[in-house]
Amino acid sequence: MKTGQFRMRQCVVEGVEAVEADTAHSFGRHTHDQFGIGVIIRGAQTSASGRGPVEAGPGDMITVNPGEVHDGHPIGPEGRSWRMLYFDPGVIAQAVLDIGEGRPEDFVFSRPVMNDGDASRRLLPVYAAMTQMRETLAPETGFLQLVASLMDRQSVSRFVPPSINQAKALLDDDPAAATSLSDLAAASGLSRFQVVRGFSQATGMTPHAYLVQRRIGAVRRLIVKGASLADAAFASGFADQSHMTRAFVRAYGMTPGAYALAQN
Repeated sequence: MKTGQFRMRQCVVEGVEAVEADTAHSFGRHTHDQFGIGVIIRGAQTSASGRGPVEAGPGDMITVNPGEVHDGHPIGPEGRSWRMLYFDPGVIAQAVLDIGEGRPEDFVFSRPVMNDGDASRRLLPVYAAMTQMRETLAPETGFLQLVASLMDRQSVSRFVPPSINQAKALLDDDPAAATSLSDLAAASGLSRFQVVRGFSQATGMTPHAYLVQRRIGAVRRLIVKGASLADAAFASGFADQSHMTRAFVRAYGMTPGAYALAQN
């Protein structure tokens, strides 16, 4: 893979995406609506996450939780390369239910980076099995074992005050809507300034930045379902396709068109 390249690979298990990257691209603050587990193959990066600032180098496992605000910057001009698996929350929830023998448990990754070589050695075979598109037994088995090994590292996610949760719910329920700051204030019972301050403290993003991330997540899901880029932009609340593209590239490092091609 050439430096500066992003490649999506199809996975044999539904609800799982694989991404390979070799790049010096710097990612601004963004979120995913999926769980992410990956390994740094070459180079190193520094990033801010909802669990604190971290550095990751070759062999380190990196994780991200749904909705977690994070960024990523290469250490050195050569950039870095990684392999990532992104799991829809339902896939993780079902795995946790299976592992807990029917007992539902909340699951989040508490450590944004793990530098024990054993964790990385467990992940790479799962990545290979997921992307070989042969059969599901091997990838599902390895995936369940991996999640089970990480379950003792879970933690309580960042506390969000009920008032801010009310504002978040308004954006989550309909990201395409033209929601105003006054609407969020009315929903939360706070002043507009209190909404901005409380939202930033609880989520790490302003309400507008959070809304853009929710719209990007909606675009990604629509593309997976086969929607055209123009339809995805309109249905997700973007002013136009170019606006959608700029936001998508900032978050994922690839254009919506490249993402769509990878689904075929």
